[in-house]
Amino acid sequence: MSVRVRRVYEPPEPDDGLRVLVDRLWPRGLAKDAARVDEWPKGLTPSTELRRWYHGDGGSYEEFRERYEAELAAPEAAGLLDRVRDRARQGTVTLLTASRDTGHSHAEVLARLLED
Repeated sequence: MSVRVRRVYEPPEPDDGLRVLVDRLWPRGLAKDAARVDEWPKGLTPSTELRRWYHGDGGSYEEFRERYEAELAAPEAAGLLDRVRDRARQGTVTLLTASRDTGHSHAEVLARLLED
């Protein structure tokens, strides 16, 4: 299983495999055809409330991760997570995000969950 996290603004690479946008909002200034996004499962993205709390109130990454994992346990999100996990078993899946700090982003939480 191969799951990668990349910034959506980086040029697509041949070994990206399935390119999955994991942001709730479309990245600013990026044309849809240039992004080469294969899937955009908005149900896998953090809720608006959680996103605002993390970015606005200076919440800790650990608490964000815990809250986000709880959101991903909901039936719709869990089903989408299983679907992407199945695709990752078949080949590379690249999770795309506009986050500058991918190591402390929701995409990294997703990647860890997908690989478990």
